[in-house]
Amino acid sequence: MRPVKDYLAGTTDKVSMDKQTLKLIDDIEELEASIKDKLLFLANAIIRDAMTGKAYAQ
Repeated sequence: MRPVKDYLAGTTDKVSMDKQTLKLIDDIEELEASIKDKLLFLANAIIRDAMTGKAYAQ
């Protein structure tokens, strides 16, 4: 795994991704903007819900 550049905050040493995840990100970047926006909206909603569930489970 290699460190990943966070495009909003600069580089970080807290994140590393496998090849499959990096390919997914590259594939998303190549999509039409409207499709990319929908995928990111859904991904953010899923992540938010998972984190909320995790917080309430503790």
